[in-house]
Formats: sequence, C-alpha cells, structure tokens
Amino acid sequence: MIIPVILAGGSGTRLWPLSRKLRPKQLIDLIDEHTLLQNTVLRLQGALDMAPPLVLCNDDHRFMVAEQLRSIGPEPDAIILEPVGRNTAPALAVAALKAVAAEADPVLLVLPADHFIRDRDLFHRTLAAGAELAEKGYLITFGIVPASPETGYGYIKKGNAIGSDNDPAADIEAADIEKFVEKPDLQTAKQYVHSGNYCWNSGMFMFKASRVLSELEKFNPAIVTACRQALARGVFDLDFLRLDRDSFAACPADSIDYAVMEKTDKGAMIMFRAGWDDVGSWEALWQVGAKDTSGNITSGDVLTHDVADSYINAGSRLVAAVGLKNHVVVETPDAVMISPRERTQDVKYLVEKLKAAGREEVNSHRKHYRPWGWTLRLVDMAGYRVNQIRLRPGKSITLQKHRNRAEHWIVVEGTARVTRGLEQLTLQADESTYITRGMEHRLENPGSAPLVIIEVQTGEFLEEDIERLNGRPRGQRSEV
Repeated sequence: MIIPVILAGGSGTRLWPLSRKLRPKQLIDLIDEHTLLQNTVLRLQGALDMAPPLVLCNDDHRFMVAEQLRSIGPEPDAIILEPVGRNTAPALAVAALKAVAAEADPVLLVLPADHFIRDRDLFHRTLAAGAELAEKGYLITFGIVPASPETGYGYIKKGNAIGSDNDPAADIEAADIEKFVEKPDLQTAKQYVHSGNYCWNSGMFMFKASRVLSELEKFNPAIVTACRQALARGVFDLDFLRLDRDSFAACPADSIDYAVMEKTDKGAMIMFRAGWDDVGSWEALWQVGAKDTSGNITSGDVLTHDVADSYINAGSRLVAAVGLKNHVVVETPDAVMISPRERTQDVKYLVEKLKAAGREEVNSHRKHYRPWGWTLRLVDMAGYRVNQIRLRPGKSITLQKHRNRAEHWIVVEGTARVTRGLEQLTLQADESTYITRGMEHRLENPGSAPLVIIEVQTGEFLEEDIERLNGRPRGQRSEV
C-alpha cells in the first residue's frame, strides 16, 4: 500500500496578484479546469496501489482544500491542519506517525501540491521504480533531469548507479546520492548541467514510514517527539485533524533535506524525466501552457492586436493589448500586474512592498471562500459595504448578531430561509429582508440549487463585528 502525502501549504508570492496568502497558487486553476492541488491528486489515478491521500495544509486554507478534494473524490484519508509553519520535516513526521498508526508500514509518496507534470505514464513508471527501492529500505528523492542551467533550484549530485528488479521500470535510472548542493550561480549551474551528473531537487520523496521515522529519530529526535505529542493531543474538527498548537510550535523547524536526506546513508535518487515544473513564476506558467499561433496564452475576456509570446489573464473585465511582445499581464478585481516575461521572478519585490505598506491586496482577494460557499465584496466605502453571497444547497451561516451594523438581504437566485429574531421567513428571487443592529439572524439554503443574495451592510464599524451564537439549524452542524 502506498499512501500519498500531499503538502498543500505555501504562498506562491511570485504568482501575485492571482496567488495570495489566503488563496495561494496550489488552490488556483492556473493550467486547466482543475487547480494544482486537484491535479496532484488526479494524476495518481491508475498508479500502483494508491490509498486515499493524507493532505497537510494550514488553517487559513482548510475549507478551500476540503471543497476542492470533495469535488474530485475520493475522500482523503485525513486533512491535517498545521497550526504554525515548521517546514517539511515535521510535516512528514506527522504523516509517517499517522500512517503507521493506521497501516502496518506503508510506503509514503510525498508530493508538493503545486507541481506540473506532463507525462502521466512515465510519472507512474517512475513511481513504480521508487516503490521498489523504498520497499528495500531506501529513502528516495526524485531528481529532475535539468533542461537548462537554473539558478532557482537546489541540485543533487548522483553517485553510483542502482539496479532495478522491476522490468516495467527497468529503463528508469536510479543512483546513490553523492551530495546536495545549494542554489548555484549561473556559471556553476551551467557546469552542473554540462556534466550530466546533477539533477534539480524536486521536493518529491518516497520511503517507508518506519524508515523515515527511524532516520528522524537518529538525526533529529526532538522533531519526532514534538510531532508525536502534537498528533496525540490533536482534535478532530469537522473534516479536519487539528494538531496541538503548543506541541507543534515547540517542534524544531527544518526541511526533510537538511534533517534527514543530507545525513542518511540510505538515500537514493531516481532521475525524473516526466516533464516537471514547479510553476513558480508567470514565465514558468507561460512555458508549460497551451499557446495560440502567436505564442500567446490568454484567459478571460482578452482582446489583442499585434501581440506575441505573451501571457494575458483577465479575471473580471476586458483586457485589451496592442503591440506587446514577451509580456505578462494579469488582471484581478483589485489589481493589475504588468511585467516583461524575463522579469516575472521580481514580482516578489512588489509583494514585499505591499506587505511593508500594510496593503490587503497581498493577503486576500475580494472573494472569500467559506465552508458554505463564498462572499464577493462588490463595494467597500466608509459607512457601507455591498457583498454578493453564494450558499451551496443545504448549507447555512451560523446564528449570529452584529452590534454596530445592519444588513439588508436581497435574494437574486434560489430560495432563502431567514431567521430574524423569533421569526422565520422564506424568501424567493426579488424578495428582501432587513436585519437591524443587535438582531439574532441566520441565512440558510434549504433548496437543491445555489442561493445567491446581495447583502448591503451599513454602519460606522463594519469590521470584526460578528458575535456567533450556539443555535444551529435542525439536523445540521453549524459552520463558520
């Protein structure tokens, strides 16, 4: 049995303004109709004997992760919430401890949720070779055979070749790990690629759960101790397993590369040739995407004249471009980013300036995802705010009240059940109701179709003015 461990944390700041702290790149449909997280799970279909995945993410992204996984099925084995970031070694320690508690000693396949892989068949055959070596006790890392001298990746130097007993994967090259090296300068990267002895460090791994735990115990026992406590003291909350905050916060922060792979004598590397990219910049996204006859990739309402080799993404309105060559243009409801393709790695400096200025555009979009649906901020002015709210069928917002604001709800689509104090109303399209300050209220969708309303909030203080109450719809869990 192989248990996929999906690492779904991270912020992806180089893909701003689409990728943001509260909705990072792995949760966005950048390449096709599925998000990077969904594609990470979907590409495992038909590969060996795969169990439902273990998914690790942070608390801010939990509902988006759960909804995206639910929409593609099957259900994950668990969604584990990390209360604080502690890098990959603690995350994998938690996954290994969770896995051995449920299975005798499974093989773990560790996959970041933000990678693009082109050749699914070769990917599956490479995993078969990895599983064979993992069963023999090796700790496998997958090294990307470099197509160019990149300075943004760490490298791994291969040692002596390792043979395979598995005929279907006999053409997959494996070797001992001679050493890991940090991100090089350009001249050194050229030497690495020319030698043919170095691969990019992908961050993908494969090993038996007991083996990685024993190596962690040997080299970093404090990580295993803290993670064991965090797991034992964790609690289930709806569909999530929340690790104990204090225990996990006390865990040393380290990557699995530094904590184990650079120290162990059981490491091995399998050369990966299945068309990999970490989609770490707009330039990378242009490289992997399907282009038109002018070399352009466009998304949304885009109009061009004499534009070539460019990436243009219109999120909310018409974007028109004339005479652009080798450029990236990304439009969202609250930001527009324009850059030459060769400079898109520098988008991170814009993010740093936004952070320094305390700008909300670095953290979130106007659309906020919730377990029951989403809200889209349409207007935000002093004294009033207008939102579009969408509730999925059968879902409900918690019973609540506001001390400083009133709300006017207008039904646009679907059927709304509204609690206003002691009364309950059923509203159809074009009907409305008014919630006064201090009035207990709740919005529910009792129908089989989505409910869409327009909400107008008025008041002097609109932020952080929600008092959630204990009342719940009959037969339903209350969801924030």
